[in-house]
Amino acid sequence: MIKVTVWNEFRHEKRMTEVKEIYPEGIHRALQTGLSAYGFDVGTATLDEPEHGLTDDVLASTDVLIWWGHMAHDEVDDSIVAKVQERVLQGMGLIVLHSGHYSKIFRKLMGTSCALKWREADEKERLWIVKPSHPIAAGLPEHFELEQEEMYGEHFDIPDPEELILVSWFEGGEVFRSGVTYSRGNGRIFYFRPGHETYPTYYRPHVLRVIANAVRWAAEERGAAPTYGNARPLEAIGVKR
Repeated sequence: MIKVTVWNEFRHEKRMTEVKEIYPEGIHRALQTGLSAYGFDVGTATLDEPEHGLTDDVLASTDVLIWWGHMAHDEVDDSIVAKVQERVLQGMGLIVLHSGHYSKIFRKLMGTSCALKWREADEKERLWIVKPSHPIAAGLPEHFELEQEEMYGEHFDIPDPEELILVSWFEGGEVFRSGVTYSRGNGRIFYFRPGHETYPTYYRPHVLRVIANAVRWAAEERGAAPTYGNARPLEAIGVKR
């Protein structure tokens, strides 16, 4: 069974009534419930727990880490970021959601500012599947809509993605690369745009399907991890010159 850990700041839900009404137990709990229905073993971790809930044992047992952050990126301890980065390089999958684009871990792995344009308004978002053959697109229609979302617009300062899976269009006319993949070391990374805290986005079936598909994709078994360092002489491994 795939072991998933959903990490969430869990700050908006405590401080903003409108967010608490939508996610009374936190965004992490909504995602935990929605993804458990797909057969995953889903745990949670939050910013204010010791080590932000990401202890060595938790990270070691996590196949895929899902990250949602917004108002407290700077409060994430750099030592925890370094541990998460190392686990990704070792093969742990990472799914970064919405405003997690500006998290320390995503920026560290991307090596860019990860800046973008945004507009908080009740706008329709139409998400187009532009690579329908990809496993993350499995079981989805060619497009789906969210009646209310925050707008994200280009330019999105990320490296050219290895694969572009989804593109968003907004009522204001903007478009956005809203579903992109990367590999770092032996780990797979997926960034998925929707999920502003004042909208019930993480209850939407198509949104959960994208995330669940991404979990399976990110957790797929990789090839053997490479060996680095000083190579043994040919004679020592039985090779004759």
